[in-house]
Amino acid sequence: MMYINRSIEEILKKRFETAKTVAITGARQVGKTTLTTHAFPNVKRINLKNVILYNNAKEDPQGFLENFERPLFIDEIQRVPELIDSVKTILDEITSRSNYLFSGSQKWELMKGLSESLAGMVSILELGTLSLREIYDIPFKKPFIPTLEYLTEREKTIKKYDNIWKVIHRGGYPELYEENPREWEEFYSSYVSTYIERDVYEITKISDNNLFYRFMVSVAARTGNILDYTNISKDIGVSVETIRNWISILEKTDIIYLLEPYYNSHLNRAIKTPKIYFKDTGLAAYLTSWLTPETLENGAMNGAFFETFIVNEIIKSYINDGKDYRKRIYYYRGKDKTKKLVNGNLETVESEIDLIIEENGTLYPIEIKKTTNPKSEMSQSFDVLDKDINKKRGIGVIIYKGNYKLKLRDNLYAIPIEYI
Repeated sequence: MMYINRSIEEILKKRFETAKTVAITGARQVGKTTLTTHAFPNVKRINLKNVILYNNAKEDPQGFLENFERPLFIDEIQRVPELIDSVKTILDEITSRSNYLFSGSQKWELMKGLSESLAGMVSILELGTLSLREIYDIPFKKPFIPTLEYLTEREKTIKKYDNIWKVIHRGGYPELYEENPREWEEFYSSYVSTYIERDVYEITKISDNNLFYRFMVSVAARTGNILDYTNISKDIGVSVETIRNWISILEKTDIIYLLEPYYNSHLNRAIKTPKIYFKDTGLAAYLTSWLTPETLENGAMNGAFFETFIVNEIIKSYINDGKDYRKRIYYYRGKDKTKKLVNGNLETVESEIDLIIEENGTLYPIEIKKTTNPKSEMSQSFDVLDKDINKKRGIGVIIYKGNYKLKLRDNLYAIPIEYI
């Protein structure tokens, strides 16, 4: 089987050398097991999906661990959370590093156990689906931030991305990029069925798989939009509380990401509701029945999918460097009025900034446009950040579907997606 080099592998190895144990989280089938066994070929692996191992670990967690020498890779450890307390007992008595590797597909459940029992003893990493850098074997590792230093360094490893809509439609699951990849529709059909029947059922014991499937379709159709529980509730025909619970399941299992809004006392007209993004555009395309790259590129949701894809690529650049992106990346929408280019015309609309990256007290505003003709008017809302007297405004960028880095005015550039 072809192995695609994962950008996070070097970070994983370094963390394992310096921490008592390392946990790697991520959605089903993003390649956690493949990555870990490739990075540590001599470390014994046990998978708690194995019924015999599961039953033995559940019955006597401490005795179970004593059956194996360290270092040990325990796959899907969230299935037997009692093991984490037993691991703590062992780690409390030793000072050595590189003892255990954990993986899990239910991030919140796993992290809850780790933070409660192994605080200070475990280093936690997240693995996403394949990034463009990984697909095109680009060695550049730094997280995206639109400074002149970053852009200059990134230019040294630029590769042209051919047929980007094919990648957006295919998604980033590794099985779809093997030498003999699985058929797209078959893969996602199997993925969704397995996900609902196993992961979702394990968390909530849901009895109506078709209803949860309809819910996933409804959420996928809203990727890139502000989260509205009531709207989804009316669409599906279940209570708002049920929708809140199901949204949290999609979060726990790394199917979606909620992008928090940027606001403070100086931006008191800011909307404070998160935006919702599917973490894989291929899965969202399958659920919303965009069956080919061409229909997706020319369809009504092409803007939302392009934005979702770019947001995910930026997030992956952070997680693949072992960085916490949740306190760095935001969006802004306010009730302030501004002039904005809409379908070629300047219209008065509410202020909106697709992304804001905060780094060392500086705010970097980003607009994401599927256009090939970027204009400075597309950045009109960036000025709202000047109201935040406690932060500086850095370089703003418009990420667009073109070929050239363009200076549009002082402190504003248009950059192709290859710069991410």
